[in-house]
Amino acid sequence: MRTLLITGSGGSGRSTVAAATALAAARQGTRTLLLSADRTDTPGAVLGVPTGATPVEAAPGLTVWRPDAAARFRADLIAFQDRAAGALDLLGAARLDAEEVTPLPGAEELALLRALRDAALSEAYDLLVVDLPPVPQALVLLALPEELRRYLRRLLPPERQAARALRPVLGRLAGVPMPAEWLYETAGRWDVELAAVEAVMADRATSVWLVAEPGPAGADAVRTAVTGLALRALRPEFLVANRVLPDTGQDTWVASLAAQQRKTLEEWQGTYGLRAVHGVPHLGRDPRGTDDLAVLPVPAVGPAEAAVEWPVRDRIAEDGVLVWHIPLPGAIREELDLVRRGDEIVVSAGSFRRIVPLPSALRRCTVAGAALREGELRIRFAPDPELWPRRG
Repeated sequence: MRTLLITGSGGSGRSTVAAATALAAARQGTRTLLLSADRTDTPGAVLGVPTGATPVEAAPGLTVWRPDAAARFRADLIAFQDRAAGALDLLGAARLDAEEVTPLPGAEELALLRALRDAALSEAYDLLVVDLPPVPQALVLLALPEELRRYLRRLLPPERQAARALRPVLGRLAGVPMPAEWLYETAGRWDVELAAVEAVMADRATSVWLVAEPGPAGADAVRTAVTGLALRALRPEFLVANRVLPDTGQDTWVASLAAQQRKTLEEWQGTYGLRAVHGVPHLGRDPRGTDDLAVLPVPAVGPAEAAVEWPVRDRIAEDGVLVWHIPLPGAIREELDLVRRGDEIVVSAGSFRRIVPLPSALRRCTVAGAALREGELRIRFAPDPELWPRRG
């Protein structure tokens, strides 16, 4: 299945672009699912069809689905209480009723990730268009699977499951209760589910489209978004410049705005390694209904480009030093930070961060330096003489 992730700055019209893209694909005969986590149901309002927890047909060949985070959260919490009934009774804890449970922060993101996984595994569709939240929230969402799997591996290492039969004995020897079997089973199930979501995002059939309104604010948002996506090994396939004003040629404030937009569009062309910058004209009104969406010239959904390799390991060592080339287009040197922590490298770009485990060979190396050149962060690793065998 082809998966298209659409995000952009707040108020840029990304939900409208997502709906128009899904509708155009459906009218070309592609079985399309539009998945949205928008609380206000913007895609449904644009398409003229209210959406909810149950997928609905918005047009021939087009299904729209807005997962119900509250229902899924309640079901998960009640199931957890049932599994942990013994421990809760021992502690004298009062159980929660389904009617009094409200979603905690993060429940909507997890619900969307699960829906993304389920939709990607479905054979009922050929194209999945995901209307993501604005860029800052979208990047947090896209980072969740990797980060949660990392937390699970630290809290409940899989290798400890091999000692299942010894846990009662170890518990008596240590004098503290050992994790119950169901806890490892739950962690294992979560790990499998999160790995499935990661596989969807890493699939070569998955692409990212950025939506922005050309102008100074849009330019800043795009630079930040491209850097944040690159840190997650994602490169935008298209930059959709939305609400492009016509060149009226008149000396009015509209002409001034149009000139400002043209300047931004020229700056975007050929930068950030984008496949293309695609302009969508302003209709003079907010698009509503399939007729308005049909006239929006959104990019056609074609084959996906190859995924970005992250990091790129340079096989040519200089003076015994190995260099990692990490693509970070749009990054600013003053906003970059690099920390070696044990067997991991922590890379930060502005407010975005990624923790990368080092391969076994580099764990025996020290960081010899780093530099940002031509949109790449280049990290130099030198062998640690105390950890590498000496040649006779």
